[in-house]
Amino acid sequence: MGTYKRLPVAFARGEGAWLWDRDGKRYLDALAGIAVCGLGHAHPSVRDALCDQAGTLIHTSNLYQVPQQAELGTRLCGAAGMDRVFFGNSGAEANEAAIKLARLYAHQRRISSPAILVMENAFHGRTLATLTATGNRKAQAGFEPLVQGFVRVPYNDIAAVETAAANRPNIVAVMVEPIQGEGGIIIPDDDYLPQLRALCDRHGWLLMVDEIQTGMGRTGRLFAHQWTGIKPDVITLAKGLANGVPIGACLASGTAAEVLGPGSHGSTFGGNPLACCAALSVLDTLERDELASRAAVLGDHLLDGFRTRLNGVAGVRDIRGRGLMIGIELDQPCPELVTAALARGLLINVTAGSVVRLLPPLIIDDDQATEIVETVSELIRVYLSTSTDTTAGSPS
Repeated sequence: MGTYKRLPVAFARGEGAWLWDRDGKRYLDALAGIAVCGLGHAHPSVRDALCDQAGTLIHTSNLYQVPQQAELGTRLCGAAGMDRVFFGNSGAEANEAAIKLARLYAHQRRISSPAILVMENAFHGRTLATLTATGNRKAQAGFEPLVQGFVRVPYNDIAAVETAAANRPNIVAVMVEPIQGEGGIIIPDDDYLPQLRALCDRHGWLLMVDEIQTGMGRTGRLFAHQWTGIKPDVITLAKGLANGVPIGACLASGTAAEVLGPGSHGSTFGGNPLACCAALSVLDTLERDELASRAAVLGDHLLDGFRTRLNGVAGVRDIRGRGLMIGIELDQPCPELVTAALARGLLINVTAGSVVRLLPPLIIDDDQATEIVETVSELIRVYLSTSTDTTAGSPS
């Protein structure tokens, strides 16, 4: 179906941070499949784990015990301070599980019409419930009626949350991204998540943190919320969890971990041996190679480089990021930069209309990081210069 506006390139193979198209042209990947391939392409640990598991057992279903799933759940819960986990196949499914968990949590407390507090410009998925939770009217258009039971407030605005709490006694949970990715790499104030945690504690709400794009070492910690020292009630993961093998996870702690029981939720493929062995190999590699801390260092290197090269350039509104999750906001839409970068052998993305989004693999080296900075900075300078010249030459 015509759901994608694809770029005019097809890739034949990859290695590390490099991809080659079918004509043999090489590209530096600064997007990692949209924050998915944190270990780059054809990583030997993931490759070997997949090949070994595929030669033994791929799928049995959740009618039976799955040792790889149990091991992965134990590892993830230990790393995140959670107690239980449900496995699905995608980020949208992980967030659907969180939404269902919040509703059942409410009904178990005799709240018959519960609401979940969500944020403007958020992105939580494209299923009907997660689409409703998503704060993007363009993505929602044409899919009405949307799902009831959501209250929306501005991101990074605690006063708005307090107002909602005073006026909506049926709120039972908050769903929030620690950094808004699709929304334009929006980083909230340092005290935003701690204040949300305090409000949730005060009102008996669940704090549900969507780490689908930010998790698995991308921001310089295994999970982005760990920068703030809080402990969520629910965490959702996907994208970088298995380096490209479809998987999603909804982790919960305390009371939230006991809400879902047999028959209340399920998945045919979720947590099968193949996906779980891939995720275990990712966790092993992240820990062994200390890639989260490496992402923090590389991120600082990239931000310093961009700020140096784009300092004073008219049309550059902001340069922001955490770890290897970086956004460069311009004062105008800039989708053409994607194809301009492609022609130069570099994969980037533009989100929220005017934000160049960079999500390179966590395994990039210093030279590759420098190449990203130099190429993107040059492309932005040329683009803004050309745009300014065109505007200046147009009739008033």
